[in-house]
Parts: sequence; structure tokens; C-alpha cells
Amino acid sequence: MIVNRLIAKNWRNFQHINVPLREQQFIVGPNASGKSNLLDIFRFLRDIVKVDGGGFQKAVKDRGGVSKIRCLSAQSDPEVAIEIHIADSSDAPAIWRYGIGFRQETREDCQTQITHERVWRNDELLLDRPNSDDKEDPDRLTQTALEQSATNAKFRDIGKFLRNVTYLHLVPQFIRYANVIQGKIIEDDPFGQGFLERIAGVHPSTRRSRLKKIEHALKVAVPQLERLEFVRDKNTGHPHLQVHFSHWNSIETGQREDQFSDGMLRLIGLLWSILESDSMVLLEEPELSLNIGIVSQLAPSISRMQRTNRSQVLVSTHSDALLTEQSIDGTEVLMLMPTETETIVKIAWDTKPLRRLLEAGLTVGEVVLSRTAPEHSEHLSLLEWD
Repeated sequence: MIVNRLIAKNWRNFQHINVPLREQQFIVGPNASGKSNLLDIFRFLRDIVKVDGGGFQKAVKDRGGVSKIRCLSAQSDPEVAIEIHIADSSDAPAIWRYGIGFRQETREDCQTQITHERVWRNDELLLDRPNSDDKEDPDRLTQTALEQSATNAKFRDIGKFLRNVTYLHLVPQFIRYANVIQGKIIEDDPFGQGFLERIAGVHPSTRRSRLKKIEHALKVAVPQLERLEFVRDKNTGHPHLQVHFSHWNSIETGQREDQFSDGMLRLIGLLWSILESDSMVLLEEPELSLNIGIVSQLAPSISRMQRTNRSQVLVSTHSDALLTEQSIDGTEVLMLMPTETETIVKIAWDTKPLRRLLEAGLTVGEVVLSRTAPEHSEHLSLLEWD
């Protein structure tokens, strides 16, 4: 299943969002336009339904409270709202629709209060809050029905889907020096500090299968690479990734992750995340540290891997090389356009001048990124630094 429509109100940079989503969706826009904030909508929904340590109040608190979440231009309407449509494919009718709205309470405890929560299965309304129980006990509106096993039996599939949303913005140094750092791992490990343990925790046959697929991709990026494998240190038992190269004299000697390049570590991380998930994978700027030739092949590689587990991949990027693949069409690109008061989200295909250029055979990378560049960005080189 995938989320094939996103609707949001007053979420961070955005006063209004109402866009269809595809199995593979690219998000482009200038710095500070809200690319990370848009991806965070799905992380927020995931945090609500966490089995351990999650919940609606914590999800809001972790983001600094409603005042930090709510769009600064939302002065007359204090409600923040999100609605997602979940379907078997981008063009299929929604099987599930989930909507939630919330705002800051005015009481002393300042908990966040749910203004509405609705669930539809097909066209049947299964949940519509506030209901009579909520009116009798307003404290019930500090929790979602989605996070409560006693109330979500009829729509538990939504929670299972959201719980499997994966976010990874891998920092190579966290993997390379994991044994040295040995610090507290940030919740959900978004930067990959526990990435090797994550690989170690997978069933051996599944792990071998995934690493073999990643190995095939790495051989394109690193022609001398012969084998990628998972090993454990004989003395400490710590998990490691190890590669063997054809140009080394001894085939028994390999390199471990502390000798990998940043680009290789990031590529392994993003490919593993796609293979790991059967829900949604959120990738921020996967082109970092990668050769431009490899970046140009990321989109088709992601597409092929998606066919294995039918996951949905949302990618934020600044790279025109990533968007040069001819198979990427304008419906797969969200353009974030900042204004004085908010950021507007548009489908590239819905912009007529861009559609004409795409229909003429130009790639998304050639026609879209120039439209999202900051105005007068060329003035940066004219600044006086003395």
C-alpha cells in the first residue's frame, strides 16, 4: 500500500497542501522551503503509533509543541490538520483515509487537544471524533484512537502501515566510528549510528539476499568490488560490513566499514532502507557524497528495488543529475515554492510551461530545478567578504 494523497493545513511552512502522491516522489525546492518539514508529516504520524515510547502528545512535544508546528501565517485559524489516503497504487481509489486535527489547549497543563479524528474504509466512516464519549470526558481528546489498541481494532491496518515508515539520513562517521563513539543513539536512529546492529538483527537468509542485491548495485559504482558480506569480529562479536576487491593481492583480505568512503556507506544505507521497508521510505538528499554518474542512476535503481517489496519512496533533492532519468515524469515531482507568507506545493506536471517542456522531451532535472532556485542567487558571488 502507499499514500496516494496528502492533505495538510497549517503544518510548519505550509498553510495548505493537497497533492496526489506516486510510488516514487521527488521533492525539490530552495533551502528552507520546507522539504524536511514535508517529510516530517509522515514521521509525525509514525511517531503517534509507535508501540514503545510513542503517542500523540510525545510526537507534538518532540517537535517543540503546537506553536512550533503551526504555520506562522495561521493567525486566524489555530488548527493544524493532516489527512492521508492509503491505496494499493497511486491511481487506485483509497482503501483507507485517516484525518487528524489538533490545537493547543488553553488550560494550565497546556496539553495538545485533538479537534477532530476521522477514519474511512472505502467510503464507510468508521470513526468521527469528538463523539459522545469525548464530550463526557474531554481528557480523551489528548490521545488519538489510532494509538489505542482498545479503540483501533477496526482500522489497525493504518497503524501497522505508519509504524513501518522509514527515515534515514545516514551520517557515515556514525557508522565508521560507532565503536569509538558508543554514545546514546537518537530515538529511531535517523542518522544510522546503529545501522550495523540493524543489519545484524535481520534473519541470516534475508540479510544475505539484501546484501547480494546491494552488492550488484555497488559493482556499478565501484567496478573493482567483488563481494560484500556481513561478518562479526572474532574477538568482540561486533557486526561489520566487509568488501573484497579484485585488485587486492590477497582475496582473503577485505576492507571493513571504517575504510569505506562516505559515498559507499550512504549508498549502502539508502539501498538497505528501500529493501527493508514495505511501507514508506523517506530519503533526504541521497546524492550527497556520490559521483554524478551514480547519482544519475539512483532513480532507476530505486524503481527496480521498489518492485521487490512494493514500498513507496519520497526523496528530497537539490540534484539535477538525480532527475535526468527520462522515465521520471512531471507527476512524480513536487515543487516547493516559497512566498512571503508560506510555501506552496505544486505538482510539476500541473504547471503548463513546464509540461510543454517535458512533453518536448526535456528531463525533469533540466526544467524543474531552475524554477525552484532562489531569486537573485547569483548575487552570492558578488558579496564583499573583507
